[in-house]
Amino acid sequence: MLRTHCLSTFERLASLLWVSPFRCQFCGCRFLAFRGGRRYAKDLVDRREHHRIPVRLSLSFSGGKIREEGIVRDLSLGGCVIESNAKVRVDDIFYLQIFIEEDGPPIETAALVRSVGPRGIGFKFLRSAREDKRLLEYLHAQGIGTDRGPQPSGEWGRRP
Repeated sequence: MLRTHCLSTFERLASLLWVSPFRCQFCGCRFLAFRGGRRYAKDLVDRREHHRIPVRLSLSFSGGKIREEGIVRDLSLGGCVIESNAKVRVDDIFYLQIFIEEDGPPIETAALVRSVGPRGIGFKFLRSAREDKRLLEYLHAQGIGTDRGPQPSGEWGRRP
């Protein structure tokens, strides 16, 4: 669960009582939850759609005339950041093969280049990770989607 911006006066008033809006990274549902004295960085609120985990996984990617290899540095339900010397541009589309096991088949997905910088190449998956069973299982095993975040409570936590 990721904390998000207040959209209404009610949510702003509730935040004075330590009740803040959050968004589920799996379904996108917004809900209010008691934040229990936890502090959240204001500049990081709602900046990312999905929680990232640091990893070190091999990958190969190809698209157009490019066929390269790299290292996945962080991974989320929505995409990944890789380290590679490939010359790519924002909005290029690539076919990724992420190797999560040495002797197992790779996770295969298509991705769009969202950013290129000194930190690496940022990819956004074109197909939701929820649709890729192996990637979803891997992320669950790494702690994404577990009960680490705040839980919905009371009336606000119910889906309409």
